[in-house]
Amino acid sequence: MKKPALIPTIVLAFTLVFSIQANAQKFAKLDKSPLDIAYYKTDRNAPPMIKVIYSRPQLNGRDMSTLAPMGKVWRTGANEATEIKFYKDTKFGGKEVKAGTYSLYTIPGETEWTIILSKDTDVWGAYGYKEDNDVLRVKALVSSGDAVEAFSIAFADDNMYLAWGTTRVAVPLK
Repeated sequence: MKKPALIPTIVLAFTLVFSIQANAQKFAKLDKSPLDIAYYKTDRNAPPMIKVIYSRPQLNGRDMSTLAPMGKVWRTGANEATEIKFYKDTKFGGKEVKAGTYSLYTIPGETEWTIILSKDTDVWGAYGYKEDNDVLRVKALVSSGDAVEAFSIAFADDNMYLAWGTTRVAVPLK
């Protein structure tokens, strides 16, 4: 009676174990609120002065006020709190802000929004928001424009613009 070869049996066992593990990997599906970045530059070839990293929720037939409730602190996007980096000291909404990285929160209102820079960074949403950690707050007037399905942040004409639905908010920069 021949004994089975031990080495081929061990090799077969390892192959089966590792091939099962390799096929078990799961990769995340595409995020429903994709990440985006907006830069503020004074000219095309200049280094950036401000960078905003944020996620872009979509209305998908929902009312904006259910996603960004009036009078309540909002993460200004989706998922993690929006992050804003100032590469040098800047006037933001008429107030001085030191170079650095902050979380950008807002409090939506019917005629004006409160724009908040917080020293708390790398946080999920606005769940752990602490007013004591505000670096500054500025008011920005609300206007309206063509409908925008996905929340958007853009820079133009020395302003940071927030747009969603027909709502527009502009924060002056200098």
